[in-house]
Amino acid sequence: MSKKVSLTINGSRFDIELDEAFADYLVKQMQEDFNTDVNNDAKTLLYAYVRRNAELFKQEIAASALLEKIERAIKDREK
Repeated sequence: MSKKVSLTINGSRFDIELDEAFADYLVKQMQEDFNTDVNNDAKTLLYAYVRRNAELFKQEIAASALLEKIERAIKDREK
């Protein structure tokens, strides 16, 4: 089932249809970054984008480190 998620940026309202489970998750995340009831300016959008990408960057580094650790453990077992 789909659900509509809306956000207003620089006076333009954007509505997107998403899977309901993802929409619920996204709304929670958007409420952390935006005022979902009123207009948001481009600066707010840019800061949210940079903040989320910083989080993704940290997650990618952690995932890579974990993968390397698992690969080392597998190689050590094979010896």
